[in-house]
Amino acid sequence: MKQDVIELDGAIGGGQVLRSALSLSMLSGKTLRIHNIRARRSRPGLLRQHLTAVQAAAQVCGAKTSGVELGSQALTFEPGPIRGGDYRFAIGTAGSCTLVLQTLLPALLRAPQPSRVSISGGTHNPLAPPVDFLQQAWLPLLRRMGGQVELQLLRHGFVPAGGGELEAFVQPSVLQPLHLEERGALQGSRAWAMSAGLPEHVAERELRRVHNRLELLREHLTPVQLDEQYGPGNVLLLEFACEHLTELFCGFGQNSLRAEKVADLAIDQARDWLDSGAAVAEHLADQLLLPMALAGGGSFTTPCMTEHLESNIRVIEAFLPVRIEARSLSEQVLRVECHTLG
Repeated sequence: MKQDVIELDGAIGGGQVLRSALSLSMLSGKTLRIHNIRARRSRPGLLRQHLTAVQAAAQVCGAKTSGVELGSQALTFEPGPIRGGDYRFAIGTAGSCTLVLQTLLPALLRAPQPSRVSISGGTHNPLAPPVDFLQQAWLPLLRRMGGQVELQLLRHGFVPAGGGELEAFVQPSVLQPLHLEERGALQGSRAWAMSAGLPEHVAERELRRVHNRLELLREHLTPVQLDEQYGPGNVLLLEFACEHLTELFCGFGQNSLRAEKVADLAIDQARDWLDSGAAVAEHLADQLLLPMALAGGGSFTTPCMTEHLESNIRVIEAFLPVRIEARSLSEQVLRVECHTLG
């Protein structure tokens, strides 16, 4: 087997293993062969959003591919040179636009030309970061590392209807290491509940729950009623602006969940992070790891090791000459550090 071919067992994680591997294949120029894609999920193999991510990545770098079809559990991705430019991708379902974008962004930062990327599908999905998370929490840290990225939400899209759209503008950038050992003092917090095609009391009940459990001031609680054409859909978002970063937590409305339970999903995540004293919560930790590896260094503290974080470490170390070390500082704080080898 040639040294420039990376073989991965996708069973070590879910869709993130595929997305990170695609990003790293484009950046390293190494061919990716992956099998057992999402093998442990209830619907294994490529779903529509994963298929779009592979097709979009192939377009950005002119890759040769095989096995790229719905339901496929194995594929080969042989990348070519990364190209900037104008790109438009349609998932065709409520699959996550943000996950497709995050697959492409690392490569587009290394492209020789600027890029504009439009992606249509779902913008607010369970099990994926909403656009607000990228705008408020992730991209500010990426920009601090030197990444020149702007992101606009053009139209909301909820599950199951989809129909949302985002647009990103990416300038070629060189990333620098970032160290986030502490979050710093809390400077402000707010919550907003977005709903479309649902009674107004849904958002009001979610925000009342936030007020009762987190004691946020009522002036920091905002119901957002979207046009019913975007619905039905609902999401509660909790934002905490700290001295060194901003974190955002969300709970998504579903048919089987009462409004109070939707709020509890976001509140419980926020409380776990607040009580831990760690700098970043688990989702932000997952999404900082790859940019830090590309920057050649960085570190952060997070409450614990998760499946996503562990599998991401294994994928990154398979492609890049970096070492990612994690050690417990206390029962509630894990320090993760990335540095180059040699």
